Amino acid sequence: MTSRRSRDVPSLVAKAREGDARSVARLISLVENGDPALPEVAAAMAPHAGRAQVIGLTGAPGVGKSTTTNVLVRALRERGDRVGVLAVDPSSPFTGGAILGDRIRMQDHSGDSGVYIRSMSSRGQLGGLSAATPQAVRVLEGAGCDVILVETVGVGQAEVEIASLADTTLVLLAPGMGDAIQAVKAGVLEIADVFVINKADRPGADATYRDIQGMLALGERGPGEWRPQVVRSVAAKGEGVDDVVAAIGKHRDWLEGTDKLRERREHRAATEISALALGTLRARMGDLSGGTALPDLAARVATGELDPYAAASALLAALGR
Repeated sequence: MTSRRSRDVPSLVAKAREGDARSVARLISLVENGDPALPEVAAAMAPHAGRAQVIGLTGAPGVGKSTTTNVLVRALRERGDRVGVLAVDPSSPFTGGAILGDRIRMQDHSGDSGVYIRSMSSRGQLGGLSAATPQAVRVLEGAGCDVILVETVGVGQAEVEIASLADTTLVLLAPGMGDAIQAVKAGVLEIADVFVINKADRPGADATYRDIQGMLALGERGPGEWRPQVVRSVAAKGEGVDDVVAAIGKHRDWLEGTDKLRERREHRAATEISALALGTLRARMGDLSGGTALPDLAARVATGELDPYAAASALLAALGR
């Protein structure tokens, strides 16, 4: 039977398209809670997808991601863009709750109808994002946002999920945090389209700038490939924001001029489809765990009667029935 929430979806989508913040909030809540109405929400939003510029901001805790997001919102609003912000905060491994501090840091825009800010708990998801973030981006696209800023949890070297979601990825660094040395390592610093050395009024900022430029000079790039920009800012004072916006614009121009924007968005869609399909498979696996198929196979593997690969094939066959 169709749920009441499902029947509300057309109305919610229509109001969200008109800029009603409460309707946008309800739609994102449906996404976060895995509501049965999600396929209907996705179908209603699909015609409006692919129009927003998605910018990711990532970096270690304390480099000033939220402050930078705040001043970027101001700069984007000054040029007339409607802006959506998805700020992902870490959740407690014990209660699942989170202190959604980004709402506190972005109070400057709380009364602006052209800005929608949503804090999201990571809910234990690795990679710096929430599992619901890609669908939340689609809701904000459908709600008419021109630019969507996605701020990740403070991340380490291997948490690079934002690169598969964003058109342009900003990696924030700060002097004195060892980030210049980390640039030689595989991981989060390799995903940057733009490096932002924030807190550039601190000692060591020039050395960090030179080190990052030196590391980039060592990289091999083919003709016409993008060379990450390196810019400096002091977000707390609003300094260097124009340089950050200009670097984002240069990357956008390169993406559009080389057809890379289409490639990135198709890759994003493929990642999203795969995640949804795997989620469905996991749910069906859970159903099997409650039955006898998986326990029986596990018992046979444990005694050596069956090897794990054969058991996995048998399980997949059971899922296909």
